[in-house]
Amino acid sequence: MGIAKYLPYAAAALLGVQAVAYIAHPTDGLIRPPGAQGEKDFSSRCVKCGRCIEACPYAALVPASADAGSAVGSPTLDLRNQACRLCHDFPCAAACPTDALRDVAAVEDVDMGHAVIDEDLCIALQGMRCEVCYRACPLIDRAITIDYRLREGDSIHSVFAPVIDEQACVGCGLCVERCVIGQPEVAIKVVRGNST
Repeated sequence: MGIAKYLPYAAAALLGVQAVAYIAHPTDGLIRPPGAQGEKDFSSRCVKCGRCIEACPYAALVPASADAGSAVGSPTLDLRNQACRLCHDFPCAAACPTDALRDVAAVEDVDMGHAVIDEDLCIALQGMRCEVCYRACPLIDRAITIDYRLREGDSIHSVFAPVIDEQACVGCGLCVERCVIGQPEVAIKVVRGNST
């Protein structure tokens, strides 16, 4: 009987670890406002007061939904519905009373993440001419460029392939908002980087 009496406790502990692992990452999909200095720093400072949400002139910031775990109510962006417009004076950061949003004076200071293209969904990569994400980008020819090349196996038609520079992309999501691919799939998304 020795070890058998401890099995229920071991099973409960294992389930607890799995639950903690699931709960520990509900913020992975959240894109934070300009001035956030990484999720750990942001979540330790943000008091969910809503001032940044109120200060956003484009109503791009929204409270995180109930599936965000302990981050529910904290500011995030729903990029498909309303991307960040990268206001020149960053009113969201200026409104933050706890320095959860800080150290952002220029567009180049913003690090919300970077765009990633789904090559299976992007119609430009399928041979149809589409430069919507490229034209929407406020950092055109820096964050997104176009690779003009002949279509493979076709010496007549070209591919206008969007290429993301992860170092230059600030994660504003204008490319996501404007992508012509319909819901629920989208050919481009923003993911947080290591520092965000």
